[in-house]
Amino acid sequence: MRSLNQMFFVMGMGKSGKSEFFMERIGFLINPVAGMGGTVGLKGTDNLYAEAVKMGAKPGSWKRALETMSRIQDCGFHFVTCSGQMGEDILVKAGIPGYDVVYHTPDRSFSSDTREACRRFLEAGVEMILFCGGDGTARDLFDVVQERIPILGIPAGVKMYSSVFAVSPGAAADVMKSLSPACGDSPKRIPLRETEVVDVDEEAYRHGELKTRLYGFAKSPFVPGLVQSTKQVFEEREEERAKEAISRFLVEVIRGTPDILYILGPGTTTGSIAQQCGIKKTLLGFDAMKECRLERTDLNEKDMLGLLDREEKVRLVVSIIGAQGSVLGRGTQQISPAVLERIGVDNIIILATPHKLQETPFLFFDTGDPDLDGSFGDFVSVISGYRVAQRKPVARNRT
Repeated sequence: MRSLNQMFFVMGMGKSGKSEFFMERIGFLINPVAGMGGTVGLKGTDNLYAEAVKMGAKPGSWKRALETMSRIQDCGFHFVTCSGQMGEDILVKAGIPGYDVVYHTPDRSFSSDTREACRRFLEAGVEMILFCGGDGTARDLFDVVQERIPILGIPAGVKMYSSVFAVSPGAAADVMKSLSPACGDSPKRIPLRETEVVDVDEEAYRHGELKTRLYGFAKSPFVPGLVQSTKQVFEEREEERAKEAISRFLVEVIRGTPDILYILGPGTTTGSIAQQCGIKKTLLGFDAMKECRLERTDLNEKDMLGLLDREEKVRLVVSIIGAQGSVLGRGTQQISPAVLERIGVDNIIILATPHKLQETPFLFFDTGDPDLDGSFGDFVSVISGYRVAQRKPVARNRT
């Protein structure tokens, strides 16, 4: 396995004081349907766009793209983009002063449109591509771009296990600002690291099985605390003992608070809690329980809001994504800002094994509401054993 940090391309300083590799000409595109399956519990949108719409899903990637672009409108970038909803509409809304449209978007876009747009970007001489979408969008870009130019993702999908993504739209803006002498106190030396593009089998994911494969290595700008790492899976025997200790403690808490409804998030760590209670949990979804009694399974956003209308006391139990650091925002879109505000930040219990915490330098929240993300503070407490907790730093946007 090749290391993520095996190759660094450092942006040096020229005699003029500007970066020798200042990336002025940027390709920009949006996957308009990215992430639509998240809040309705479809765990992705691949091949399920019509079903997502039928269930009430609304496009949200444009909001995330707008959050990024509105913060970099004065950074001196010249954007090359697609017409309409795949790019131009957002550039206009963000007040971007100059751009070229090189690909005309059909009424409904597909992955083939993303790939063709990238071909046009390369022909137009872009030095980097900034895109808004999920793992599927990253895969489509990589099909065309390979390692020729860097790519950076504004996260808008459901899972986003690839390491080409910033931790949030605001963080993506901060990375772009770091690349521009016009948007900082002084030009900066920004490394380009070799990052993994990971392909996730969404059909297997919907049936509770996580199947991923390494799709390739792309170049991407790296700023610590602003870009995510690839999810790692820890299967050592010590990990299982740690999960057992965590779940034993949580089961004691759950049995001791019969008036509280607990919503358990995805993952094997929360799954071990259900196992100790003698119930079967949805591995990659959200389930509700009281006193180790299963109340509802595989909840979507609407289900949770209904439960919150009926229950006075609710706690959310979630585990982190190992090495990547996500607590909320990757595969957890059912916990929308509306749900999270109703539950309350103080009623969230975060879990992780000691090994996973050791391999994870920082945690981050990307709920879609920057103010809500900021309410978690600079550190959070993570339960890592039987009556044992650790404090971990939270990545902060610098804007």
